[in-house]
Amino acid sequence: MSPKQIIPSWPRDSIIADLHIHSMFSRATSKEMRPAMLSKVAKEKGIKIMGTGDATHPDYLDILEDELEPAENGLYAAKSDPEFTRFILSAEVSNIFTQGGKGRRIHTVILFPSLEVAREVSERLASIGNVKSDGRPIFGFPVKQLVKLVLDVSKECLIIPAHIWTPWFSLFGSKSGFDSVEECFEEESEHIYALETGLSSDPQMNWRLSALDKYTLVSNSDAHSPAKIGRELNVFSCGLSYSEIVGAIKKPDRGFEGTIEFFPEEGKYHLDGHRACGVRLTPKETIAKNGLCPVCSRPLTIGVLHRVEELADRPEGYMPESAKPCVHLVPLLEILAQVFGVKSITSRVKKEYSRLVSEAGSELNLLLWLSEEEIKSLAPHSVADALLKVRKGKVELSPGFDGEYGRVIVKKSNKDSSETQANKQAETPFKQRGLFD
Repeated sequence: MSPKQIIPSWPRDSIIADLHIHSMFSRATSKEMRPAMLSKVAKEKGIKIMGTGDATHPDYLDILEDELEPAENGLYAAKSDPEFTRFILSAEVSNIFTQGGKGRRIHTVILFPSLEVAREVSERLASIGNVKSDGRPIFGFPVKQLVKLVLDVSKECLIIPAHIWTPWFSLFGSKSGFDSVEECFEEESEHIYALETGLSSDPQMNWRLSALDKYTLVSNSDAHSPAKIGRELNVFSCGLSYSEIVGAIKKPDRGFEGTIEFFPEEGKYHLDGHRACGVRLTPKETIAKNGLCPVCSRPLTIGVLHRVEELADRPEGYMPESAKPCVHLVPLLEILAQVFGVKSITSRVKKEYSRLVSEAGSELNLLLWLSEEEIKSLAPHSVADALLKVRKGKVELSPGFDGEYGRVIVKKSNKDSSETQANKQAETPFKQRGLFD
């Protein structure tokens, strides 16, 4: 029997939030990443709350002050379209430092209760480093000092370790991370309430560590372009305000309902490997090869799955009582591209995306909430079939490794000969994966 995915019973009016993105002031980021475009794309996708990203950058703060207006308590709206999307001031910061005799690289997401607080944090950071060099600034002091600095400005700020398993820049990363929250943040650990799972892991993987049960597991897109917004999301049932959103993250029983996920195999660092040599290995295979690339004999990049295995004290499939529901989805643009047999987002894909989103009300409405009958009435057979298979977890996965994204392949019906032929051109799937049996 194929593994099945269960869609959580979240109401259609749930608050959907993407709290970690980047602006055009970050490296390798689209120039369209500014409030008006963020608001437009969020509305199409059905995302109610967007993080602004990069709210420590002085020039971007000027833009935010010019293009946003106050909305509900601690939230903002784009002046160009104030009706739907709300913004929370957010930023990502990189700390590169030495601790415990080892070089560390830790990224954190910060949420701010107001533009005034974000400006003051930016000014304090500017006194000890360069906040204008990049939307995600880099500092050479321990990350625990960042926590102290931010909370000294406002206790209402929230600090969340970002993409906690990524090998190079994260809390638990194999190249520069720690083995526990307490080891990393020391006396400031009490101020850490949530952890961002990142694209290459999902809540199920994190449930294997009992030490993480006390933290809320959040998921965000970390988008650098409009098309990537919403690839991971958070679901809330609380009131629409900064304090209630942050309160629900700190204490999930106040309205944090779960997450919408990437299939973690699609993340860039799910398995071990060496991209330059085209080598991708499971943790067991890596151990058998003593952590060395079988082609060039250099150390492999140890991926997220391997690192989870190292720290886990529970078996695969364990679900703690504190677990919140989650669902794995594939963005509509990717589904359409696969169905149409194209490798890039063509005008045909964009046109059909716009039609479906317009008729369905939003992308998330189509992916999550419309009934099977409603989907079949809106979409061509091949598209409807693919959408429903994603809902059920009937996908094939070729996992990412060493900075190379994995692939999600939607299973096709045998009768869809043209689609089956397109699948033959794809890489042989690594494994089949779903959420629950």
